[in-house]
Amino acid sequence: MFKYTIIGITLFWLTVFIFLPNLLVLTVSFLSRDNENLVVIIPTLKNYLNIADPVYFKVLLNSCKLAAITTLISLVAAFPFAAILSHLPARLRNISLLLIIIPFWTSALIRTYCIKIILTTNGLLNSFLMKLSIITEPMNLLYTNGAVIVGLVYTLLPFMILPLYATMEKLDIRFIEAARDLGAGYLNTLIRVIIPLSAPGIIAGALLVFLPALGLFYIPDILGGAKTLMLGNLIKNQFLDARNWPFGSALSVILTLIMGILLAVNYKTVKAAANRGIL
Repeated sequence: MFKYTIIGITLFWLTVFIFLPNLLVLTVSFLSRDNENLVVIIPTLKNYLNIADPVYFKVLLNSCKLAAITTLISLVAAFPFAAILSHLPARLRNISLLLIIIPFWTSALIRTYCIKIILTTNGLLNSFLMKLSIITEPMNLLYTNGAVIVGLVYTLLPFMILPLYATMEKLDIRFIEAARDLGAGYLNTLIRVIIPLSAPGIIAGALLVFLPALGLFYIPDILGGAKTLMLGNLIKNQFLDARNWPFGSALSVILTLIMGILLAVNYKTVKAAANRGIL
């Protein structure tokens, strides 16, 4: 009886709070609007065709570019960290994992405002560089794509570290030893052995960074200002400012489709790795 109760509660929760809202968004994306109503029950494909408009398509491309750069930087920073972490003694490893998780105890919004204080014209970074005589006048760091990328990397880096660590911890050291015995150098071992064996963690981490980077809107708002518009900001603006719910819903569906495609890629990668005995 208890088992069926838990299953029923879970199905109810998924239906009411996930399936029905997503179905509603999908339905609204095919409807129209006018000056008096948020949604008018007139079927149309105009909302999806509008995405091809150069203005909106440029936002989509810019969002993908910034999300991809964020993912790449996070990967480069997280890969050696995860590798070192997987070889630490148990006590130091647990402490390191705790230090990675601690930032989540503070609101991401507050942490983003802290980055804004660091990057502002009279902020800590400019003041520090001027005291060292590295620069003679403050740099314009805030309200740029670079500031947005810094904020995204800082916020999402733990989501890259943890999947990589989980994969590297399970790596069979004998593969690396065999490569070394066969004369492979450190670079060849990294490229031909460690990275392919870490592919599931790399793809999982890339998903956990790329997708939120597309959808987060408060970081571009705070650090990018009006100069940086990403997909998440565009969706928010359509719902709250332009009051164009059908177009906002269409953009949300596109974001969901991107997520679905990437999750399918991750599933196939993990399945292939399991078939080869890596996982």
